[in-house]
Amino acid sequence: MTGEMRAIIKPTAGPGAAMTRVPIPGVGPRDVLVKVKATAICGTDIHIYNWDPWSQSRIHPPRVFGHEFCGEVVEVGPQVRSTAPGDFVSAETHITCGVCFHCRTGKGHICQNVEIIGVDRDGCFAEYIAVPEENIWKVAPDVPIEIAAIHDPLGNAVHTVFSADVAANTVAIIGVGPIGLCAIPISRMAGATRVFVTDVNEYRLDLARKLGADVVVNSRREDPVKVIMDATGGMGVDVVLEMSGHPDGIRQGLAALRKGGQMSLLGLPSRPVEIDLADGVIFKGAILKGISGREMFATWYRVAALLRAGLDVSPVITHKFPLDDFEKAMELARSGNCGKIVLYP
Repeated sequence: MTGEMRAIIKPTAGPGAAMTRVPIPGVGPRDVLVKVKATAICGTDIHIYNWDPWSQSRIHPPRVFGHEFCGEVVEVGPQVRSTAPGDFVSAETHITCGVCFHCRTGKGHICQNVEIIGVDRDGCFAEYIAVPEENIWKVAPDVPIEIAAIHDPLGNAVHTVFSADVAANTVAIIGVGPIGLCAIPISRMAGATRVFVTDVNEYRLDLARKLGADVVVNSRREDPVKVIMDATGGMGVDVVLEMSGHPDGIRQGLAALRKGGQMSLLGLPSRPVEIDLADGVIFKGAILKGISGREMFATWYRVAALLRAGLDVSPVITHKFPLDDFEKAMELARSGNCGKIVLYP
């Protein structure tokens, strides 16, 4: 396919973004061209929009950004074998090399040479996107496009929850942005007996209640460690899912974790974090596990299975905008008074 398309780009080094027209991506021998039906805003996109220190070190403008999407296949390369025009798809956004140690030992999600869609190569805030066939994920036709568009962050939540033994155990979720919110019903389906949630944003704490959290704590108003300890007879929770990346959230999560428990960390701190390694981890016998993206492709199969079994994360999606209104959507996302925001080209 040739011609031009509308796309949101980071045009130059600096805050903001621009809607412009760019060439429709070319399709290589093993590539798939997808007409984007819906795309969603991620925290990474806000970092790029704000042009924070991480973005300055990683992004090379001009760049079409965005990486959460779904759409319809409209063209395939001559070597594509399992994907055809008309397929309803999403995509794994980490493009791996396939030959490094991690890729060859079943850990492609931490590939040494990974390229990320919308970061290291052009993304999906556009009418079309080209993706290698091996990254394409076919979505069941009965899945709403809004849910299909958030398979990437939903996969992060699934990976985080299932990284620990949550079945018949108590769970604390520290930070309920969209991924933390998704983790609530996932934890329920995985067999958690009680789900505690902490955050400082009342809008998102209200969403947490709707999604089935048992105990919701605004950590600006209450001490979440005390609340959790009181509720668990002084033992602490079995599993902590740290989604905030905030130094206080990380320290509170460690303090609320029982001896021998596991803390899975997905949230990204903006700077190094000081923790009490002796009492918080070593003497406690705690297990800390870093979570990066999704396990390829075990997490994707698990997401599909959970959706078939009735997983409902629709309350997480709170706002919808046409792609042309991306600036309004970005400002709303920056405010935090929202769940997931979906854009429609």
